[in-house]
Amino acid sequence: MSTLSLHERRALVDWENKDFPLSRQAWLLGLNRTGLYYVPAPLSKEELLLRRWIDEIHTGQPCYGSRRMQAVLSQAGLTVSRKRIQRLMRDMGILSIYPGPKLSGGGESPKFPYLLRGVAIDHPNHTWGTDITYVRLKGGFMYLTVFLDWYSRYVVSWAFSDSLSADFVVEALEEAFKIARPGIINSDQGTQYTSNFYIERIRDESGSIAISMDGRGRCMDNIFTERFWRSYKQEEVYLKEYESPREARRSTAEYIKHYNFDRPHQSLNYRTPWNACETRFFRATCSQI
Repeated sequence: MSTLSLHERRALVDWENKDFPLSRQAWLLGLNRTGLYYVPAPLSKEELLLRRWIDEIHTGQPCYGSRRMQAVLSQAGLTVSRKRIQRLMRDMGILSIYPGPKLSGGGESPKFPYLLRGVAIDHPNHTWGTDITYVRLKGGFMYLTVFLDWYSRYVVSWAFSDSLSADFVVEALEEAFKIARPGIINSDQGTQYTSNFYIERIRDESGSIAISMDGRGRCMDNIFTERFWRSYKQEEVYLKEYESPREARRSTAEYIKHYNFDRPHQSLNYRTPWNACETRFFRATCSQI
């Protein structure tokens, strides 16, 4: 049972079984019983509106930290303290990028150097990028992670979650490994990507995959993944009002299928990501979502 992720264990709970109490099921599955009953308080309209503004500003300008975010919101007539903006950005999984002090200490999470500066990415599976984005619903929100092949822009795998735990990132990683193996995986320095759970899963691949992380103060180090978020938000999320997580998953699956197989990219000489997957190994192992 320990090999199952938190989301997989929660999915095993049988809510309708009158003969098998939830307390017993929670104990057997290693779950917190209180968490099974927890329903987060609905966000106020003002909070949802503020999150929408922050999300749209960040999508257009991913380098903006809390100071610039506050300035843009102020210009739009929204008076919000910087402390509140910082809290919301953390809750939304937006990593504020700035050159910070270089601290040392045994308790730090592992960090890895950025390996892609000046490197030519000239074939599929040379480099995958991964990131997490905030996806708004009509009355709430979720988080989406992807693994994206930087050469072809092909979305190799993706997963949704209602929390920012590392579980769903590793879940998407497992799905990506069913398709191919890259030479390098690049991410930001978020806690999901510095967790032992994530790092050890990559290292399990016989040490054949190098880990790269965005440099401090360099928000464009993950530029191809950021461009995908912009396309996804502007062409999908901002045009719809998802009523439920199920609708968000269904509609996102349709969009990613369109993005991979039907949407031509100017940077690919108007080929689709699928058509840009030129190596036999990658194309033979990819399947339509």
